Amino acid sequence: MNHSKLKHVKLLLLDVDGVLTSGHIIYSGKAIETKMFNVKDGLGIRLLQSAGIEVGIVTGRTSEALLNRCNDLGISMIYDGIKAKGDVFDSILSETHLAVQDVAFVGDDLPDISLMKKVGVSIAVADAHDSVKQIADITTCRNGGDGAVREVCEMILDAKNLLQKIIENCI
Repeated sequence: MNHSKLKHVKLLLLDVDGVLTSGHIIYSGKAIETKMFNVKDGLGIRLLQSAGIEVGIVTGRTSEALLNRCNDLGISMIYDGIKAKGDVFDSILSETHLAVQDVAFVGDDLPDISLMKKVGVSIAVADAHDSVKQIADITTCRNGGDGAVREVCEMILDAKNLLQKIIENCI
């Protein structure tokens, strides 16, 4: 796919389990849920934010670990515990005053399809379910939890001709 649709993105929405994480969930003996996030994805999110692109979460689960990670990254748009993800899209557009083409979503599994069908750019991680990859505009090279979000962030920045300047400013 030509990634030209990415130049319009003003909001990147992310699923969590299987996208920001590998999909593994660890429970301690006291039923405390632990998630492992990739710091490279975190830096990608921060780079997007520094370029004025918002990042939000739409996930079917709720967890303290996610809220801590979002707090760390400055992500305040959090839709957690959402079973029918496509149903929140109109609310997101209304709250952000964005158009459909301004929004991208990264997903990996069947519950993500309803939202993927509504956004301007739908993105699947490399290890997504085949049904998700079939409807995605873009599929990453990297797996969820292993730098796929960073890859998407850099694709968006590159489409907006911002990536090279960001890299040069870091050197």
